[in-house]
Amino acid sequence: MDSVSEFALFRTIVETGGISAAALALQSSPAAVSRRLSALEAKLGVRLAERSSRRFRLTDEGLLLYERCKTILEQIRDAEAEVASRGGAARGLLRVGAPADFGRRQLAPLLAAFAAQHPGLDAHLVLSDVGLENEADGFDLVFRFGLPSDPTMIARKVATTSQIVCAAPSYIARKGAPTSPGELSEHNCLRLARRHRLVDLWRFSREGTDYEAHVSGSLSSGDGSVLHEWALSGEGISWEAHWDIAHDLAAGRLVELLPGYRCATIELYAVFAPGKPVPPRIRLFVDHVVHAMGGARKETTDELTFKIAT
Repeated sequence: MDSVSEFALFRTIVETGGISAAALALQSSPAAVSRRLSALEAKLGVRLAERSSRRFRLTDEGLLLYERCKTILEQIRDAEAEVASRGGAARGLLRVGAPADFGRRQLAPLLAAFAAQHPGLDAHLVLSDVGLENEADGFDLVFRFGLPSDPTMIARKVATTSQIVCAAPSYIARKGAPTSPGELSEHNCLRLARRHRLVDLWRFSREGTDYEAHVSGSLSSGDGSVLHEWALSGEGISWEAHWDIAHDLAAGRLVELLPGYRCATIELYAVFAPGKPVPPRIRLFVDHVVHAMGGARKETTDELTFKIAT
């Protein structure tokens, strides 16, 4: 058994949770998988896992091997994909994270279209507004508003949109409309929940003067699409990205509030780990999104060397 096959076997055993589950995933028998694992242990001269009919636990040596072989297998996959992509094809598994509303309305159709153009690609999309991170959450690529906190990540600006304070006509009929940011404290404001905090400080500017509004309300959520639906149903005032509510504003389902005040703009970034070359599944999809959203810039993702400053 060659080293690549051994590493792939061991990774499958660990990630499925044991020999029986790995045998099912590999369409083999538990006895055959157990023999191959024992052969690997004999070759290395160490015990990789404590195992019984009820328990499978990695030893320190097993954990070290798993971490190393996982990295090696991913590098092999990327190398194969890079060579295969010289004809402009993306291959392999692309794991993408994105904010909920933006991901559902804007990114999901783009990812589906991109996958249809690249038959060798498997795409997995996770939507969340808690603030996804590449390494911590296991993503190849994360789309996020604002720069990442990790200074080692590479970020490419994809698009910019404005933020808008809005509410449904039914809410305005019941509660009235604020005429200044200070009056937001008298209203039920729908707040977005990040990992460890609520976004309850809304910033504005007018004629060179900055304003801050500390808002409160009875409803909050870690899912931006929930806030959007609450706003549409008249539950309160929401702070939304323009591209998420443009159709609702045009149809009159939502009404812009405080039009004389400017909210901060939102900058959307594509964030991925540094590496040369950038894996083609990442490079090609980022270029696809930038082009589709009209934010194309002169540099390509392969030429991008900008790292986030601390």
